[in-house]
Amino acid sequence: MGKGPRIIAYDAHIDTVGLGEMTNWTFDPYEGYENDEEIGGRGASDQLGGMASAVYGAKIMKDLGLLSDKYTVLVTGTVQEEDCDGLCWQYIINEDKVKPEFVVITEPTDGNIYRGQRGRMEIRVDVKGVSCHGSAPERGDNAIYKMLPVIEGIQAMNDQLPSHPFLGQGRITVTRIQSVSPSDNAVPDECRIFVDRRITFGETKESVFESIRGLIPADKKGDFELVDLVYSEPSYTGAVFHYEKFFPSWALDEDHPFVVAGQETVRALWGEERETGKWDFSTNGNYWAGKEGIPSIGFGPGDEIYAHSGDEHVALADVVEATKFYALLPYMLREKIR
Repeated sequence: MGKGPRIIAYDAHIDTVGLGEMTNWTFDPYEGYENDEEIGGRGASDQLGGMASAVYGAKIMKDLGLLSDKYTVLVTGTVQEEDCDGLCWQYIINEDKVKPEFVVITEPTDGNIYRGQRGRMEIRVDVKGVSCHGSAPERGDNAIYKMLPVIEGIQAMNDQLPSHPFLGQGRITVTRIQSVSPSDNAVPDECRIFVDRRITFGETKESVFESIRGLIPADKKGDFELVDLVYSEPSYTGAVFHYEKFFPSWALDEDHPFVVAGQETVRALWGEERETGKWDFSTNGNYWAGKEGIPSIGFGPGDEIYAHSGDEHVALADVVEATKFYALLPYMLREKIR
């Protein structure tokens, strides 16, 4: 919408996670439901409610004459965020040459303005062993056992990780373990674990790798390898776009013009001040703000506690309130665009 030279993008990802354990649902998550108060179903909160709000917000700003000749409003429904947040927007910027100057993230914020998030890394740790028959394990070198000190060290690491007053503390967990063995009655000669590492300000990729290397016994370091993962899965169209699985932390100051415009929008609509906050999880913002330095804020219908959970739902009132916010925000931002 609009024809101005600067782009304000509203982004909603339209892919969803799977269903998880079906006993956590009291209704069919794909069939969903709707009543006078809410819509339930997989993706209702994370984050198709934000998609609906953004589409109608753009329509309203056009109908009410809230557009300015300073900017163009772009609404996107992006894919693969759940697998690799930021990948789709790197493709849009690099391949389509469309680069916004401001981004509104429509992920759920429970009606508050969010201005940052921790970053994250995905890491694989490999170790080699020596296989032998399971009847005589002493003849081999069990790769699973060699990995145990690293797993135990990761489990004990959380309380020691760096912290930031706004973004909070870094976090780490093992998410998956695999082994390779000639058979089920043979000692495994290879083991690998996958690690999810949430990073805060002051941490770098290398510092994260070094902290994990420090868990490897000194006499075994030559048997281990830390792998920097790259996402290369095809999209639904078959397109492949390589993306390093390093997602930086980011945050805007409370007095940043974009944050201030968001607060002014809230005051104009509801006559109140709302707190600024942050997501615990990761969003496409780690690319715009974390890698590209594009000012980004979050405002979205629903509460993030329902993301990826059973009985996921979003309140219809939240969807309507977010639509109002989206429609008015560019008008409130107009005097701050120079």
